[in-house]
Amino acid sequence: MIKQNIAYSILELALVPQGSTIKQTLNNSLAVAQKAESYNYKRYWFAEHHNSGNIGSSAPSVLIGYVADNTEKIRVGSGGVMLPNHSPLIVAEQFGTLAHLYPGRIDLGLGRAPGTDPQTARAIRSDFFQAAQAFPEEVEKIQDYFSLDNSRSPVRATLAEGTEVPLYILGSSMDSAHLAAKKGLPYAFASHFASTHLFDALKIYREEFQPSEFLEKPYTIAGINAFVADTDDEARQLFTTLIRMFMGVLTGNSGPLQPPTKFTSELQELVQHPALHKMLKYSFVGNKQTVKAQVQSFLEETRVDELIVVSSTYDVEDRIKSVRLFGEIMKEINEENENDR
Repeated sequence: MIKQNIAYSILELALVPQGSTIKQTLNNSLAVAQKAESYNYKRYWFAEHHNSGNIGSSAPSVLIGYVADNTEKIRVGSGGVMLPNHSPLIVAEQFGTLAHLYPGRIDLGLGRAPGTDPQTARAIRSDFFQAAQAFPEEVEKIQDYFSLDNSRSPVRATLAEGTEVPLYILGSSMDSAHLAAKKGLPYAFASHFASTHLFDALKIYREEFQPSEFLEKPYTIAGINAFVADTDDEARQLFTTLIRMFMGVLTGNSGPLQPPTKFTSELQELVQHPALHKMLKYSFVGNKQTVKAQVQSFLEETRVDELIVVSSTYDVEDRIKSVRLFGEIMKEINEENENDR
């Protein structure tokens, strides 16, 4: 039985559909965020990716400001900033600035991966791989820059000091779970594409969690894909866009989001391919009743505190509808949980 209210949020990659532009894609990201706010989603996070022609979220801090400036209450943040790509000082200054402009609404999720290919990672930062190995120390620097105690340091991010921007550790492996637990920080797992270590990572995080000034008890977020429509058939058709997108990733043939097609027997077989099945395992597809059952089962198995949802549809109106229907599902689940307590 699920014993607490489950928060629900959105992870945004700003995926560019075939025939569209980056400008329109980013405008659509804002439109989705505004609708999500009206549907009581908790947060809207931008992922960081580079050297990809079909992804518009290369500069999360810029997009966070764009969305925060055009919404009122939804939290906006990074899911995440890939810290080895950046100077911790600059990250602290950027997010400290955002916190002053939009107080109480900015999140800083931090990840270790490059969000790109190795060659591009080296182009971003020549010592990327050394920085990735030093991820725990780089997180520590971020924490120092946000601390009021850092006012006595010779190197300061004065815009960040005391702004109380919450940090989240993002990951898809056990290493991130150990780190989040040791630091007493909330933990977000990328199960929307990396399913293998989800349960092991959650177990490690919960067992090793050390209470901190930031968090008294473990707080977990899990990524899922969700395609909700009026009928199961319609939702499966929307899902074909994501299937072909992940096939492009696996074959090194990525491109813009493709229009949905019929969910053919060939596509059904593709989804069962071990590599693709592993990436799409936590994809919940169907009408409200179908997806509600899938989500309830997932929540009972994982006991996470929050879901962060990716809905990579070709058409923004289909996505907004899916976001609305998923919000209705979560409202129903939380109301039922409340009545059972």
